Amino acid sequence: MDLSFFVRYTETVKKSQLVMIWLLPLVLIGGFFSPVFGYLVLGMMLFFLPLALFKGRWWCWNLCPRGAFLDLVMSHFSRNKPLPGFLTRAWFRWLVFVMFICFFIYLILRAGGNWLAIGAVFVSMCLITTVVAIILGIAFKHRGWCMVCPMGFLQEKLGRLNKKK
Repeated sequence: MDLSFFVRYTETVKKSQLVMIWLLPLVLIGGFFSPVFGYLVLGMMLFFLPLALFKGRWWCWNLCPRGAFLDLVMSHFSRNKPLPGFLTRAWFRWLVFVMFICFFIYLILRAGGNWLAIGAVFVSMCLITTVVAIILGIAFKHRGWCMVCPMGFLQEKLGRLNKKK
C-alpha cells in the first residue's frame, strides 16, 4: 500500500487543522442527537473572541473547524473562481454580521432559557452557516465563506481595536 500521497498531503496542511476538523462533524452530527454538543460552539467563541484582541483572525486560519473542513475537503470540489465583488465589500459584511446577530438573538430569546434549546440554536446556526460555506466553496473559492463569516468579521474588528491602542 502506497501511503506517499497521504504523507505529502498531511505535510501541506496544518497539524492543528487535522485535529480541529473533527469538531465540525461532532457538533453537526452529535448535535442532531444531543443539542448539548452546540455548547462546543459557545466554548470556541469564548476562546477566540479574547484571542482576537491580540491575534485578529488567527483562529480562522489555524484553528477554525469549518476552515479546516473547507481547506481539507472543499478545496477538492471548488471551482476556484473569484467571489462576486459585493460579497467582500464592507457594507455587505456588516449586513451579514448584523443579520446573523439579530437572528441569533431572536433564536436564543425564543429558546426561553431552556438550556437544551439554546444548545440546539448553536447547532442549527453551525449547520446553516456550514451549508452556505459548502455552496460558496463549490461555486467560488473553497474558503469563500471566510470572506463573509460573521465571526471572522468580528475577530477582524476586535484585532483592529487592539492595533489602534
